[in-house]
Amino acid sequence: MNKAYQHLIKPFFDRLFAAFGLLIALPILLLVTFCLAWVNQGKPFFIQARPGKNGKIFRIYKFKTMNDRKDAEGKLLPDADRLTRVGAMVRKTSLDELPQLWNVLKGDMSFVGPRPLLTHYLHLYDAFQNRRHEVKPGITGWAQVNGRNAISWDQKFAYDVWYVDHISFFLDLKILMKTVKKVLIREGINAADSASIEPFHGN
Repeated sequence: MNKAYQHLIKPFFDRLFAAFGLLIALPILLLVTFCLAWVNQGKPFFIQARPGKNGKIFRIYKFKTMNDRKDAEGKLLPDADRLTRVGAMVRKTSLDELPQLWNVLKGDMSFVGPRPLLTHYLHLYDAFQNRRHEVKPGITGWAQVNGRNAISWDQKFAYDVWYVDHISFFLDLKILMKTVKKVLIREGINAADSASIEPFHGN
C-alpha cells in the first residue's frame, strides 16, 4: 500500500492540490510579488538550482526575503543585515514557500519530503545522509515539524532518512497538520543565533 501511495497516489494529489493552491493563493502571490519587487530593487523571486529525487537538479522558486546589499569590498552583507522588514514578515508567515507550489505542479517536488538543500552539499554527504534523495524533496517535512532551522544538521538528516523509511499517507497528513500549527505559532523559523541556519560542512 505504501509503495502505491508513494508512486501513484501521492504524485496525483500533489499536482491536484498544487494547481488548486495556486489558484486560491493568486491574490496573495501577486501582492507579495509587488511588495518584494518594491523593496528588492525589482527582484521578488529567489531562483536556485537544488538537488531533487536521485540527486537530479531542478530550479526551486521562492520569494526573495533578503536584498543584495554588499560591503565596501563588494561582498554580500550577513543574512541578518540583508533581511528586509517585508522579507522578515514573509519568512515568519512562511509565505516565502508559496512559489514552490509551481515546483510541485511541475513534479520537481512534493508537498511533504526532505527539504531540498544546496547543490554544493552533494559531495559532502555520507551514504546515510544521501538517502534523503530517495524521494522527492518537499515544501515541508519531518525535520521541519521537529525543529526546522533550530535543530542540528545531524538531527535534520536523521529525521529526513526516518521519513524516507516510513513514508505513508497518514504520516504525510500528520506532517501537514503539524506544519500548519508551526506556521501559526511561528515556531522554529530561524536558528538560535542567526537569520538562517549555518552552512553544512560535512562530517
